[in-house]
Amino acid sequence: MNATEACIALNMLPTVGPVRLRKLLEVFREPQQVLVAKRSELRKVEGIGNEVADQISTWESTVDLAAELERVRDFGATVITQESPSYPRPLREIHAPPIVLYVWGELQERDHHAIGVIGARRTTHYGMESAKKLSYQLAYAGLTVISGLARGIDTAAHQGALAAKGRTVAVIGAGLAKLYPPENAVLAEKIRSGNGAIVSEFSMAVEPDRQTFPIRNRIISGWSHGILVVEAGLNSGALITSAQALEQGRSVYAVPGHINAPSAMGSNRLIQQGAKLVMDASDILDDLQILLPDTKPSPEAAVRPLPPLSEEERRVYDAIEQTETPIDDIAAKSELPTSMVSSILLQLELKRLVKQLPGKYFVKLD
Repeated sequence: MNATEACIALNMLPTVGPVRLRKLLEVFREPQQVLVAKRSELRKVEGIGNEVADQISTWESTVDLAAELERVRDFGATVITQESPSYPRPLREIHAPPIVLYVWGELQERDHHAIGVIGARRTTHYGMESAKKLSYQLAYAGLTVISGLARGIDTAAHQGALAAKGRTVAVIGAGLAKLYPPENAVLAEKIRSGNGAIVSEFSMAVEPDRQTFPIRNRIISGWSHGILVVEAGLNSGALITSAQALEQGRSVYAVPGHINAPSAMGSNRLIQQGAKLVMDASDILDDLQILLPDTKPSPEAAVRPLPPLSEEERRVYDAIEQTETPIDDIAAKSELPTSMVSSILLQLELKRLVKQLPGKYFVKLD
């Protein structure tokens, strides 16, 4: 048994955990030695009581290591420990760094420089588009975008990074064999196929539950130089992650939302409490003092140019605000009849410049 295999076994014991393992390694030096230590020797270690010592000394009765290693091989994953060069350096610094990380895909040196992008699962069009735009710009600038593969903002963050042909890592709250949510399986495949990795600290067959996601969140914040909250309600798990980020000494950023939108009350509150307001990726890049290479255009320059528009089309397009805009406001601002505005909006939709939302609201497409 090598050190990585020993760490996998220790990680599968529910009473051990990263903090206790650190104490054990101070005494036994190697993880293999922890597994073969006598019960009486284990009990002498600070923080190791009878229950933990008993579980470690009888680990083979509860852990099927051979089956777990076979699951890893069959899935095409790898497992890294804190001694591995690809283990994220910032993650080693937190109070309870994961004992192991299961990796589906490939981690690169540049993934040590990352930004977390998180938010609500139930979000608005504004939130989704903001997450895509900012993640695109951050990935384009060379940062790896870390998120959780969840519905909503997480999904948009990964999509934005992929659109920029940048790097993104999804840290999931389940084992790799229990990918969640299942509808993001195609997105996960895109990420791991040369654009990043799907990562978990849980053994392969662990199901997602209410406990696994908060445990997962400390990895997203600990891996990142800072956390960007795009849209979050008052009870969103993103607020827990931002609190963990502050405890870990990371920066917290937030995108302002509509003051009456329940989905933005948590992120707006973060700004009230001192999180840096973000309207563009440069707000983060400047703060982190990251210089873009001269060979790359600025993130703003990456926005696709508008196709040729008639005078009326341009007036209608310019009348649409950055947020959802009702057709009556568009007609008033463009000073065109509503019937003509409705026809022009259809033309703009066909040109994939705008999108109609329920209730005759319209938004621009980046």
